[in-house]
Amino acid sequence: MANLKEIRNRISSVSSTMQITSAMKMVSAAKLKKAQDAITAMRPYAEKLTEILQSLSASMEGEIGGEFTAQREIKKVLIVAITSNRGLCGAFNTNVIKQVKVVADSYTGKQVDVFAIGKKGNDVLGKTSSVIANKSEVFDALTFENVAAISELLTEKFISGDYDKIEIVYNQFKNAATQIVQTEQFLPLAPVVGAATASSDYIFEPSKEEIVLTLIPKSLKTQLYKAIRDSFASEHGARMTAMHKATDNATELRNQLKLTYNKARQAAITNEILEIVGGAEALKG
Repeated sequence: MANLKEIRNRISSVSSTMQITSAMKMVSAAKLKKAQDAITAMRPYAEKLTEILQSLSASMEGEIGGEFTAQREIKKVLIVAITSNRGLCGAFNTNVIKQVKVVADSYTGKQVDVFAIGKKGNDVLGKTSSVIANKSEVFDALTFENVAAISELLTEKFISGDYDKIEIVYNQFKNAATQIVQTEQFLPLAPVVGAATASSDYIFEPSKEEIVLTLIPKSLKTQLYKAIRDSFASEHGARMTAMHKATDNATELRNQLKLTYNKARQAAITNEILEIVGGAEALKG
């Protein structure tokens, strides 16, 4: 009977776990809808802003962008790793951390530092890499203004010469079950290739140069905000998928344990009947 008690305890434990994972799945599904709507609504704006900037840049002659496009010898690189503050979301954080290490290894002989956005990335990468800052609190209030402050900090580090190149590694949201790890160059701005030129029918006020130099900082802020929004939506999608699989696995395990329990209980009852019958036969003899 001790074995039956052990199985009952396991069934109770698995059932409790199943209830937790099922609740987490529903919470993530609710949060995912809001996060998905936010990134879906933002993408057209970000893409149009980039298109306008490229169009203006392609129609101008000579060097544009000033300090934002400065191509220096790469000696110091900063990698912005965007992860989550919480776990239980499958390989979501692991994939970003692996990609950060791949990017870092590609700069052999260079100084490579990490700028973490998210506690999980900070905790893991802090053990093997040089993490100069952690801005995990941005997820507590994910607004454009808070992300813009981080963008300004990164831009300042590039302009001041602290770093010669800044790259962003994050999960791009595709759907609830699919997240694609992306590596994007943040600074310096990559040269525009094959962009459509702005129509000569337009009159620009102020000048094209001033418009471009005004759009660049805004474009950088938008790029970082989109990356963080993508990562935020991807996190909830990954967690919802992970909790769905965990719930299914817990359900399967509970059913197996119930079957094992019923078989053990049936065997115990059969043994008791045999003992009673055997005792009765002994008394007759």
